[in-house]
Amino acid sequence: MKKVLHWFLIALLWIAIWWMVYRLAGHDVLFASPTATCKQLSLLMTQSEFWRSVVYSMGRILLGFGLGVSVGILLATLTSISPWCRDFFKPLLSIIKATPVASFIILALVWLKTGLVPVFATFLVVLPIVWANVFQGIKETDQYLLEMAKAFQIPLWKKIRHIYFPSVRPYGTAAIVTAMGMAWKAGIAAEVIATPMNSLGKGIYNAKIYLETTELFAWTTVVILLSVILERMVIVLLQKKKAVKTP
Repeated sequence: MKKVLHWFLIALLWIAIWWMVYRLAGHDVLFASPTATCKQLSLLMTQSEFWRSVVYSMGRILLGFGLGVSVGILLATLTSISPWCRDFFKPLLSIIKATPVASFIILALVWLKTGLVPVFATFLVVLPIVWANVFQGIKETDQYLLEMAKAFQIPLWKKIRHIYFPSVRPYGTAAIVTAMGMAWKAGIAAEVIATPMNSLGKGIYNAKIYLETTELFAWTTVVILLSVILERMVIVLLQKKKAVKTP
């Protein structure tokens, strides 16, 4: 109860700050009030198009996220095993990390259909985060344990399960949680630029074009809430898996 009350008071404080900023702005076109935003959000939630946008946006972003995690783990494994692979793929990792996401989004508009642009952008944001963290986790594996496993001729799958996996898990968990937040931001940004059908990004873009500030705040609130929910779901899922695997 204390924890619930704590966060409830913090939420009230931020709503109060929001209201004061609205009063200082002095115009609904410049800044929407909390009350107007809640009313607009309630109106959006009655529309079937809104829920289609939520489902399609989540689908695109989760697809890109899953691809980024899978390919990131694969490349981390390859580059940790082979120095040649590490030298070959290192420039690619540097390019992806250094290039602004907006540049990739604009290029993707030339190469791909608009519905695939958010998937591509999400993939490129998630890939280097997972790659770098999992690679570091593999490199930090206890060498004495590996030598012992080699001396006792322990099978590879047992070494992966009992030596590599515990070493990589903290790095992988941190990478996945961080990547989820970044994936959501990149995916929505790609939708705002590409404006695919049935997307949260298109709703944000249309609200901005027509100067519907209250609607813009409502769409943005949805994006923030979904980001928090997805990130929390990932954390809970990882904690449950850790609890199950712990003897």
